[in-house]
Amino acid sequence: GLDVLRGWDLDPVVAPHVLDRHAAFDYLAGTDADRAADLQTAWCDPSVDAVLCARGGYGVQRMADLLDWEAMRAAGPKVLVGFSDITALHEAFATRLGLVTLHGPMAAGIDFLKNARAQEHLKATLFAPETVRVIASGGTPLAPGRARGVTLGGCLCLLAAEVGSPHTRASARGGLLCLEDVGEETYRLDRYLTQLLRAGLLDGVRGILLGSWHACEPYERLRPMLADRLGGLGVPVVEDFGFGHCEGALTIPFGVTAELDADAGTLTLDAPALR
Repeated sequence: GLDVLRGWDLDPVVAPHVLDRHAAFDYLAGTDADRAADLQTAWCDPSVDAVLCARGGYGVQRMADLLDWEAMRAAGPKVLVGFSDITALHEAFATRLGLVTLHGPMAAGIDFLKNARAQEHLKATLFAPETVRVIASGGTPLAPGRARGVTLGGCLCLLAAEVGSPHTRASARGGLLCLEDVGEETYRLDRYLTQLLRAGLLDGVRGILLGSWHACEPYERLRPMLADRLGGLGVPVVEDFGFGHCEGALTIPFGVTAELDADAGTLTLDAPALR
């Protein structure tokens, strides 16, 4: 992954604890305090222009409250790239810092390492954002129509887990909500969506983009549940939009105003994601 980034004429700096393993919990990469310190140090370093996550980040929620958000706000805007459990950071950066972030492939992810489409779409978003104003997924409408709003979202189970936390928004009102997940059974995805509905998180949402459901149950089993839970919202819903835990994942900017055309399977940004 670092070699790929160097091939883009970048000078990647590896955070000191990125290869750590937690002494008690082997699903965590180091202690909460060390991981939070790595992120905050990178974000507050004026020589760093972007933070590209290495992996999906189990335990991100554990470190979110250890960050000094005032110091990070004072450091000014930078680029954050990641997905999966990084959803918790996308939400925190939106609510605490008001920044655009990129839901995209990560440096140690197999898709980033092996898939040209994933690499090139992220590279274009970073270096030539004016060329990716239209994100054409080839997706199909679960519910037809067009909608305008501000992009947000991420991994469904993380969005459900964030309900009630100090970093989550009251609702997706006025938004184009992006949803995807990995390795979940249909009943659990139903539960997550039902939780978002009951908590009012989907009140006022303008449109929904569905990404990948890798290692979940077959899509023909999953699709009726998605239609049942989301169809009553009366908003356009596009499926198979090609972001998330899938081969050739597209980079989706969060926090930008855009138009969703569910019939055409496109997301058109009002302005380049990065200035």
